[in-house]
Amino acid sequence: MSVQPGQLMWTPTPAQQQASLLHHFQHWLQQRHGDRFDDYEALWRWSVADLDRFWRDVWDYFDIQADGDPSVVLARREMPGAQWFPNVRLSYAEHVFRRASDARPALIVRREDAPPREVSWAELREQVGALAAWMRAQGIEAGDRVVSYQPSRAETVVALLACASIGTIWSSCAPDMGATVVLDRFRQIEPKLLFAGGSTTYAGKRHDRREIVAELIRELPSLQAVVHVPAPDEEAAPPWPGAVRWADAIGTPAPLQFTRLPFDHPLWIVYSSGTTGLPKAMVHGQGAIVLTHLKALAFQHDLREGDVMLYLGSPGWIVWNLLVGGLLMGATVVLFDGHPGYPTPDAAWRFAAEHKVTLFGCGAAFLLQAMKDGLEPGRDLDLSAMRALVSTGSPLPEDAYGWAYRHVKPDLWLASISGGTDIAAGFVSSAATLPVHAGEIQCRELGVDAHAFDEQGRDVVGEVGELVITQPMPSMPLYFWNDPDGKRYRESYFEMYPGLWRHGDWIRFTERGSSVIYGRSDTTINRHGIRMGTAEIYRVVEDLPEIRDSLVVDLEYLGKPSFMPLFVVLQPGAELDDALKARIRDRIRKDASPRHVPDDIVQVPEIPRTLTGKKMELPVRKLLLGAAPEAVASPDAMANPGSFATYVAYAQRRATAA
Repeated sequence: MSVQPGQLMWTPTPAQQQASLLHHFQHWLQQRHGDRFDDYEALWRWSVADLDRFWRDVWDYFDIQADGDPSVVLARREMPGAQWFPNVRLSYAEHVFRRASDARPALIVRREDAPPREVSWAELREQVGALAAWMRAQGIEAGDRVVSYQPSRAETVVALLACASIGTIWSSCAPDMGATVVLDRFRQIEPKLLFAGGSTTYAGKRHDRREIVAELIRELPSLQAVVHVPAPDEEAAPPWPGAVRWADAIGTPAPLQFTRLPFDHPLWIVYSSGTTGLPKAMVHGQGAIVLTHLKALAFQHDLREGDVMLYLGSPGWIVWNLLVGGLLMGATVVLFDGHPGYPTPDAAWRFAAEHKVTLFGCGAAFLLQAMKDGLEPGRDLDLSAMRALVSTGSPLPEDAYGWAYRHVKPDLWLASISGGTDIAAGFVSSAATLPVHAGEIQCRELGVDAHAFDEQGRDVVGEVGELVITQPMPSMPLYFWNDPDGKRYRESYFEMYPGLWRHGDWIRFTERGSSVIYGRSDTTINRHGIRMGTAEIYRVVEDLPEIRDSLVVDLEYLGKPSFMPLFVVLQPGAELDDALKARIRDRIRKDASPRHVPDDIVQVPEIPRTLTGKKMELPVRKLLLGAAPEAVASPDAMANPGSFATYVAYAQRRATAA
């Protein structure tokens, strides 16, 4: 049975609406101020019409613990450069442990190569306190950078919280990222301390990471210490100079202490790649993440104290940071380290059923794969505890909605959301009080003044436009780390519409406030939930002696699977045979990302370039998605207009084959 765009799939019952935290917040607002809102849209309009009062109400609703006076909310309103709560000091880690309870575990850890285990709140506190004391003894202080090259493990959470308790700045890359990509990130921030393991296991295969970590150590001269976090099968410590074993770093008990810091003191540095140059190293503040994650998890995701939250994602993806944020709400956080389809295609579903997960988050690609595999988890497993299924990373087509309601659970809140590493949260998201329509994201997030702008900069409804945020959000980056004058930050978001945030997504808002995302309007590749700039792929590919030039695009679009061709110009005398193709794929897999291995490698005589020499990625992408050549590029704006003929022919071949 086909599902039509906008088809009504689910409506919450009055009892479900009244049980939601969003409903509780509205009742709280009515008691506090006498405010009554007829529907979610009215509540959203108020939240952006009076940003100061909305965010102060969020502060008071969650009873934020801080030193100082929170009465000044938004001291400076311009973008970039907005300043929030300038007169307070608080701690992210302190707010995590406010919800500690002996009644439930803090973490449930699933690893392919070890039995699942629970980590109590008491154990988590003990390890965070011990590690923080050890770090202080090594001279690690507030403002220093600490980096991690580990999978989704309890030790990774412990290290993040230890950093937050001191005020050191956390940054992480997933261990499936190659040395070149990791160094492009970590070199910028000059870390003092590295946490790393010698191996990972994925889909039943062990992957040795000792040499990559050794390279990181050699190439990061700022490192003063390395902590080896062993996997279960690591019997001997790797020969890394001066490495300390994890057991020794947490071996001396110490009380956990919280350093309260200014609202805008950096909590972590995360990375979002542009299409050229090094990855952007974006800094988020402690207070902003506390407020934003509490707001998002409570009001948009309806995550309640005692819930069990599983989000499939590695520490190289911002959803992992949001997952850890579930501890702020007193939820039990499930860490899933490994392949969600191993040892059986429904492995992640089975784990969710076994541990009575209430909120299951994943990338849209995971749901599409489950649909293609013909899985019926609702028939085969007990998913009675699952209240919400959250999808992100890319647009979710209508057929996936149909599959979820037929084969996962008919009484399910399927919440598609869209945000970004840039803000560590969502722009458009979900609400437990609203119906679900196929192919649509339910609503704008509260406090997020999101709109679609057409080419003339007009706010449009019912038309596809650029996603634009017209007022500040607390979790917008404070700054980019490697950007002293703020030039790159301004160019990334504020050039097209000065003073307004242009995110780089195509979006259409409906009359009822829901929205549809149509993919990236720039050429950053968001593939299988891992976002990477094309420059990072070029750096790896063009290092091969046979490759003279290259261009890569991702043809993901609403309702279509991701397809990523790589076009290469060869050096004279070189041949694009199977052996060279294999070497290209292997180099990308090892030094960039296994998720960005191209689906097709095509030899071309030239790469189209502008008059200023820039690769014309976006025009090629539009062409391969079906646009007419004359509509995507003017020959007068090209250095080599004849080069387009090769791509036109490729597009025609793909269209014929389809």
